[in-house]
Amino acid sequence: MAATADPLQRGFPAPDFALPGIDGRTWSVNELRGPKGLLVMFICNHCPYVKAVAARIKRDTDALRALGVHAVAINSNDTIAYPEDSLDNMKLFAAQHGFGFPYLFDETQGVARAFGAVCTPDFFGFNADLKLEYRGQLDASRRQTASPDARRDLFEAMKLIAATGHGPEEQYPSIGCSIKWKDAG
Repeated sequence: MAATADPLQRGFPAPDFALPGIDGRTWSVNELRGPKGLLVMFICNHCPYVKAVAARIKRDTDALRALGVHAVAINSNDTIAYPEDSLDNMKLFAAQHGFGFPYLFDETQGVARAFGAVCTPDFFGFNADLKLEYRGQLDASRRQTASPDARRDLFEAMKLIAATGHGPEEQYPSIGCSIKWKDAG
């Protein structure tokens, strides 16, 4: 288990990238941004934390799109060591959960490193100017499904960002599986 440990670096500009999606298209940050913000999520297919929240990710990203906040998911895991996270399996995972946002593959892991991502899921909420305003949890759940009345931390933060351009002062770190980094050798 890993947790986002770094404090929010409010104002951190969204790193630019060009990554292939499960739709066969290459996506950049500017193509993904919404008029009110962008939610960047580092997820993967095999992580029990991601599996536990996949339905709520879909629910919240669908609701945020209506508020002008677009979303993207990025898988940066080593697919040699974790074949369940392969591009073909990403397509199946996204279809199984009805994701309505691009799901991209970061084969070099350079995008995850540029963002400072450490776990799956790891959420980065940017305002309309692509400045970081939220780095925190989806909600209080972990490897299990949260109660229906669980506070929707990510949704409420992104709703605030869409309305004001600024995230909440109080933010709780995301917890999940560590990103599966490739061996340096």
